[in-house]
Amino acid sequence: MYPMIDPALADAGLGDAEDDDFDAIESPDSQLPDHRYLDRELSWLAFNQRVLELAEDPSLPELERANFLAIFASNLDEFFMVRVAGLKRRIMTGLAVPTNIGRSPVDALADISREAHALQLRHADAWRSLVRPALAESGIEIIEWSELTDGERAALSEYFGAQVFPVLMPLAVDPAHPFPYISGLSLNLAIRIRNARTGRQEFARLKVPPMLPRFVEVPGGGEIKRFLRLEELIANHLGDLFPGMEVLDHHAFRLTRNEDVEIEEDESENLIQALEAELLRRRFGPPIRLEITEEMDDVTRELLVTELDITEREVYRLPGPLDLRGLFDLSRIDRPDLRYPPHLPTTAVAFQPAGSSTRADIFKAIRKSDVLVHHPYESFTTSVQAFLEQAARDPHVLAIKQTLYRTSGDSPVVQALIDAAEAGKQVLALVEVKARFDEANNIVWARKLEKAGVHVVYGLVGLKTHCKLALVIREEEGKLQHYSHVGTGNYNPKTSRIYEDFGLFTADAQVGKDLTRLFNELSGYAIEKKFKRLLVAPLHLRKGLVRQIDAERKNAEAGIPAHIRIKVNSMVDEEIIDALYRASAAGVKVDVWVRGICSLRTDLDGISDNITVRSILGRYLEHSRIFAFENGGDPQVYIGSADMMHRNLDRRVEALVRVTDPAHLKELQTFFDLAMDAGTTSWHLGAGGVWARHAVDADGKPLIDLQDKTMGLIQRRRRARAVR
Repeated sequence: MYPMIDPALADAGLGDAEDDDFDAIESPDSQLPDHRYLDRELSWLAFNQRVLELAEDPSLPELERANFLAIFASNLDEFFMVRVAGLKRRIMTGLAVPTNIGRSPVDALADISREAHALQLRHADAWRSLVRPALAESGIEIIEWSELTDGERAALSEYFGAQVFPVLMPLAVDPAHPFPYISGLSLNLAIRIRNARTGRQEFARLKVPPMLPRFVEVPGGGEIKRFLRLEELIANHLGDLFPGMEVLDHHAFRLTRNEDVEIEEDESENLIQALEAELLRRRFGPPIRLEITEEMDDVTRELLVTELDITEREVYRLPGPLDLRGLFDLSRIDRPDLRYPPHLPTTAVAFQPAGSSTRADIFKAIRKSDVLVHHPYESFTTSVQAFLEQAARDPHVLAIKQTLYRTSGDSPVVQALIDAAEAGKQVLALVEVKARFDEANNIVWARKLEKAGVHVVYGLVGLKTHCKLALVIREEEGKLQHYSHVGTGNYNPKTSRIYEDFGLFTADAQVGKDLTRLFNELSGYAIEKKFKRLLVAPLHLRKGLVRQIDAERKNAEAGIPAHIRIKVNSMVDEEIIDALYRASAAGVKVDVWVRGICSLRTDLDGISDNITVRSILGRYLEHSRIFAFENGGDPQVYIGSADMMHRNLDRRVEALVRVTDPAHLKELQTFFDLAMDAGTTSWHLGAGGVWARHAVDADGKPLIDLQDKTMGLIQRRRRARAVR
């Protein structure tokens, strides 16, 4: 399963639409051309096109293709709610700062509208012409009311009366009833009716209940599963809602609103209270996109446009059905043959129980040597979760310090911190309540932790704390030992099964000291400027990476082999990009593996000739960040939480940790080699910012799937340990 963007999973940043860094400032460099960046908004749309191409791929399992259609829809919603909304806000407030390629936000919106219209039409066609027929061939039919038998209609009418009718709320629009508030992302029916007595036409709005299944199973289907869309069922029972009235017409529509949250932080205010007030305002953000069905009549469309105060360019007329996020509901269908073959995560070799033990001693394993864990191929439960749970119950553990950016409901990670506090340990949790679309959830967890006696802090004013850190202080033979975890992904058991991430466990004293200093800065008033094995934003991370890039450039100029490898979700920061251009121009081989946005160009003669950019999408969301530098034969390799974006480098607390174990360096190198290999399925960035998918060889045979291959390599590694 590939994750969607929703409040629980939003840190995926499938397109990193949550970013608000419109204040891009180009680094002056007279040797580099002005047109050296790709537009970040159009690059994001190109990323979502790659998601759509997976849905269009007939070689993928049918239910996975439907899931990718739902992911595309969810991604695009967030893009409009945040990025498009942000551009509109800048225009309306007069803060129309140019985009990263120097265009005005007005021009950017025009380009976005053109590309988004084309993509949404392609998305709709992929469902109607490709995925829906493929599902039908496999025994899963999404049908219309007209295709039902009389018996099936009778059964569904009974379901409607018992389960749907009671929760429907038709709202009339007339002089006594003003036009109702339309909530963001809700699916609605616009209904025109005629009063049988007066002959007068009226308008009503009906919201499709979001808490009900979007696809209603038709009873008696046998081996073939047949489903009717909920809005189709409702539309064919409108007479029950308007007795004595003649239903003339009905059409589906859907509104997207600005749901970005802007908090004016002040050191004297209560951040939780300010955020709660802003979350209430989010519900009433201005409209930014209206989706309507292609057959909607002009009278209804004009009424919606007028009442919602939206422009014609913001109207998206689409072949139905609207809101294909509903395809996520198909995941409940028990058809494993229509999904990816199962991958079962293994326990990292270092954390496998010894002898007859049922549970490994995590601290003993980390004392022996650093442990690098690769999720979801290796289990989160038997590594990160076990680390925190052992710390909570170990009487020798004195303190636990941890950052929490996003976590899941009933999180065992949160429970471990509560258990530790109730056991009398010192526990510090830095809860980032400003994690976009997860603010309300994080407020709940923050209060629950506080009630249990955990010291809860909310980070620094003006900065989001995005780093993934855990520190355990344990007393051993009269001395204090630090056990550290630095990861690339959230402490979230749910997303750990579908996000690709690395985590480093170490008992290294220097890392422990670095994390202690960093936690003191986050929870108190310390201002720390020196870290030995960490690169920390916002003060040092960009400078540290640019220094490493420039060192590779100087090595190349001196005839010393030089190589840069970077894996990120997004590559936007101009200073980093310019440093990579200078390195490439000097002869440094630069490999960039990016999942989402990429403003780096590969088509600048004499400048980007040595730069290769690849993107990989699949069953798992590639989420880890890796920064590797040849460094004259002494590799400098970092993993961590930071993407190459202004928000990460300037307005977030981020941390990268240096990986030093030779076996871990080899593992990361092998992983990167496989991703960049011409025999691996990937997208290649070419001239003009166009991405081309490479999925088959010259003979039409499928190329290697990186994620399948990685799972196989890790499983073989475990079997080899078992044999020894």
